[in-house]
Amino acid sequence: MRHGVLIYFLLFFIGVSLIGGSVLTTYTQFVEEGPLVESKEVVIPKGLSLKRTAYLLKSEGVIRSPSIFELGVRASGNTMKIKAGEYQFPRYASAKMVMDILTSGQTVIRRFVAPEGLTSAQIVDLMDLYKGLTGTVKTIPRNGTLLPDTYHYSYGDTKESIIRRMQSAMTRTLDELWQNRDPNVPFTSPNQAVVMASIVEKETARDSERKRIASVFFNRLRKNIRLQSDPTVIYAVTDGRLDLKRRLTYKDLKIQHPYNTYVIYGLPEGAISNPGRASLEAVLNPIESPYFYFVADGTGGHVFAATYEEHQKNVQNWRKIRKNKSVPTAKKTVAPLPPSQTTLTHARENSADKIAEMIDEVVEAENTLKGE
Repeated sequence: MRHGVLIYFLLFFIGVSLIGGSVLTTYTQFVEEGPLVESKEVVIPKGLSLKRTAYLLKSEGVIRSPSIFELGVRASGNTMKIKAGEYQFPRYASAKMVMDILTSGQTVIRRFVAPEGLTSAQIVDLMDLYKGLTGTVKTIPRNGTLLPDTYHYSYGDTKESIIRRMQSAMTRTLDELWQNRDPNVPFTSPNQAVVMASIVEKETARDSERKRIASVFFNRLRKNIRLQSDPTVIYAVTDGRLDLKRRLTYKDLKIQHPYNTYVIYGLPEGAISNPGRASLEAVLNPIESPYFYFVADGTGGHVFAATYEEHQKNVQNWRKIRKNKSVPTAKKTVAPLPPSQTTLTHARENSADKIAEMIDEVVEAENTLKGE
């Protein structure tokens, strides 16, 4: 079969070359190194003819001669096999290699990264920064229904398709974790677990702390003590946007809102963010602890306390750290991210610090509330 194709290929070249040049010259131009000095990604639109595809590749600097490329594709019988999509061509790719890439259908695989702890609206907004995602999301999903993760896609995929995949991933993950949950967790439905996990997600960016923070909230639920989670106050004050640009105040803590856990007892009526798997695992298989309180420790983490008196000492220590500008803070070394991802990811990783910065004014309110 390959022998027959090769014969057809050469005969075609011979016939055309008799008109405009030697066989050797024509074939050599088809298989010689191309003009690209750096690898390049090019999108081949749907419905584009072979001739227009050749001229597009020429304009992008991928090939030298549209006519040689078109001739080679026709001679090899691949005219109808070129597939639309986004392709990456290596440097110096020959016209023949370009043809092979276009007929292989191996398009560029892109990645959409949804960090943990974003609201559904923030995730939809984040999609606008990713090249190649098309369409719009008509209805913003409920918080807690999207699983933060890395999702691969190809140029031209729709935002709605990513949303559906995130919803399916959350359903699968939650079903799995719910079936293997600790029988002693105080949840009557998976949704309650998601609500709790969404709060834990916003309280810390450290995997090592998630179960301890969950244990604090479980202990408070058992004693019928308000959760008093600052992120729920921020959610209430910002009407669900979680974009507060100032410190919390005592007045904020008293706002009457179904999500403000300084006012209500028990869990809010819905999730305040989209939690990741680690936070879901933390609330469905929590650890036992004596803790009822936690406060920032100045390094991006928290220090925990079993009594209100101990908690007050920790708060005072935190306030001293805040006042001492020379106290160094822990620094992370992370791989550089694309500009479109840097801002939101950096904000996610430092959410605990940002919330902690609001502590000073909240402390006086906690003293008044006496830890209820």
